[in-house]
Amino acid sequence: MIRPNRRTALAGLAALLAAPSLPRPAAAEPLPQLTLWGPPAGPSITLVHAIASGLLRPIAGKVVFKAWRTPDELRAGLTSGTMQTFVLPTQSAANLFNKGLGVRLVNVMTNGLLYLLSADPSLASVAALKGRSVAVPFRNDTPEYVFRRLLAAEGLTPGTGTSDGDVALQFTGTPMEAIQLLVTGRADAALLPEPAASAAILRAGMAGRTVTRVLDIQKAWGAATGLGTVLPQAGLGVTSAFLAEHPATVEALHDALAKATASVNADPARAANDAAAPLGLPWPVIEQAIPHSNLVAQRAGTVREPMEAVFRALAAFDPKIIGGALPTADFYL
Repeated sequence: MIRPNRRTALAGLAALLAAPSLPRPAAAEPLPQLTLWGPPAGPSITLVHAIASGLLRPIAGKVVFKAWRTPDELRAGLTSGTMQTFVLPTQSAANLFNKGLGVRLVNVMTNGLLYLLSADPSLASVAALKGRSVAVPFRNDTPEYVFRRLLAAEGLTPGTGTSDGDVALQFTGTPMEAIQLLVTGRADAALLPEPAASAAILRAGMAGRTVTRVLDIQKAWGAATGLGTVLPQAGLGVTSAFLAEHPATVEALHDALAKATASVNADPARAANDAAAPLGLPWPVIEQAIPHSNLVAQRAGTVREPMEAVFRALAAFDPKIIGGALPTADFYL
């Protein structure tokens, strides 16, 4: 047997060190500019904090946050192609995907941030709402669909007044309009996402009224459906065109948002200071909202099963809510 001498061994080691390493995914080339769209709700706190803390600097030379205020504005932006990276309700993402608008879901950014608020502490259950009025923002969208499912579980019918239903739903264009109905006593309760729920508590206090979160909708959902209290409500979506052109950017964006989520949850005061101006809310409201927003950063593909369970529960009530069918596997990134 031929034994390698010292010179041969050193030469072999040098060759090994000089050899190329195993292939790695290509790094994302920084984009000149990236616009992140989000609703005036909890996950947008994460978006804004990610920008302010510099976590997105490797992704784009300039990163801008813009708020979409209504579901119609979101749909118009997707149809026109002006929105390519955006936070939206998971149910809306499924619906738009099934309608061929090329929406892909990158992750889930909140496991539920809906609350029922009222000045009447007796309204602490869905059943207690019989004969009462509830202000509901965003007609034909996630808050209404979830709430209708809860009413159905109690055998209650919604209407525009108690004469044509058990519970009168007063629809508003925005959460702030729903807050106004609640604070002025024109609605018995309001169904609100965070941070609007925290804003309602603060605004009521300024008006000399005491409003509280009388019902955690996530817990009510678990009781009504048996699916547990995790309600994967919203996440980051991208267009198929953006994903095809910038796949590494999408990966880097998720990783950055995961770090930002951990930072937001660890230091709500700092995140609130970052998000106050972009979201148009006082920083104390945002700071108070963060612990109630259930902020996460979970890849859509890893939580497909709980999302499908929610989609099935909503579709059993009305299949059109998710566009007629469960999204196919390529919806989940």
